[in-house]
Amino acid sequence: MKPARPTPGRLRRLISNTLAASATGALALSLLGAPMAAHAEGQLRIAEQFGIVYLLLNVAQDQQLIEKHGKAAGVDIKVDWLKLSGGSAVNDALLSGSVDIAGAGVGPLLTIWDRTYGKQNVRGVASLGNFPYYLVSNNPNVKTIADFTEKDRIALPAVGVSVQSRVLQFASAKLWGDAQYNKLDKISIAVPHPDATAAIISGGTEITGHFGNPPFQEQELAGNPKAHIVLNSYQVLGGPSSATVLYATEKFRKDNPKTYSAFVGALDEAAKFIAANPEKAADIYLKVNKGSTDRKLLLQIIKNPEVQFKIGPQNTYPLAEFMHRVGAIKNKPASVKDYFFDDTHIQGGS
Repeated sequence: MKPARPTPGRLRRLISNTLAASATGALALSLLGAPMAAHAEGQLRIAEQFGIVYLLLNVAQDQQLIEKHGKAAGVDIKVDWLKLSGGSAVNDALLSGSVDIAGAGVGPLLTIWDRTYGKQNVRGVASLGNFPYYLVSNNPNVKTIADFTEKDRIALPAVGVSVQSRVLQFASAKLWGDAQYNKLDKISIAVPHPDATAAIISGGTEITGHFGNPPFQEQELAGNPKAHIVLNSYQVLGGPSSATVLYATEKFRKDNPKTYSAFVGALDEAAKFIAANPEKAADIYLKVNKGSTDRKLLLQIIKNPEVQFKIGPQNTYPLAEFMHRVGAIKNKPASVKDYFFDDTHIQGGS
């Protein structure tokens, strides 16, 4: 994939308007989704974002696995797929009743779990797998996060909410202490991954860093000889970890047990499909996302031994403990079972 080079004017407008646009998009979805009453069994609206981290959903959509598992349970399921950018927009859509299943990072899940504790009780449904997330910079002077200056801008999906932002805060706390955990928030900006990738590859913009996800981070490293990895999420979190997850309200799970179960079953089948058919999975990603991402690059990511497609969450608790320690969430979870629904596939999760 060769992302189009953004013009300086377009990039400035994008930087200033992204958060407002995300909020507006969520509001529009809310209005379109009226009435807000709980849906009956057989209706499912899923919000996803950008990147191969959503490959399980892509496979489930292409192979109609949710519908397949629904029929096995005696219910015809109609699935609507919505594409948003940033955990803030996804969380707004979930709370407004515009979507039933939200796809975002562990950071947004913990934020919304904390804010809905004892109310809507939003909790995790499943992981989308383990992926290392890279903070990539095209500034040769930036070797570590300590080298960023006021002149740099770090693009990520949502400042202070996205898992990329939370991991960056975690790394900052380790370097400068908990009191300065959000030190780099002031030079961070919310930009969708495709646009941030174009900026890193083309250079010449105020964006000199991008905390992304696959395949965007790999495209940057391949597309700009100056691009290099500044930070790896696995290093911050202490090993392989689930970065992107799916979550829902307690009411949706309770009122739609067959639809919910069919969705989880579809995800599990999709994970097994990808492991057994990496070539077909790469083709499905290209088909569903209608992109021109290099197929060889996609296969490298799918076959990367550090990447694991599975629905059980792994190594998410260190981020939860950090967020509580610095006051980002008020409620301290005792374990992963506090912010994930207690389903069979969560047993042994962390």
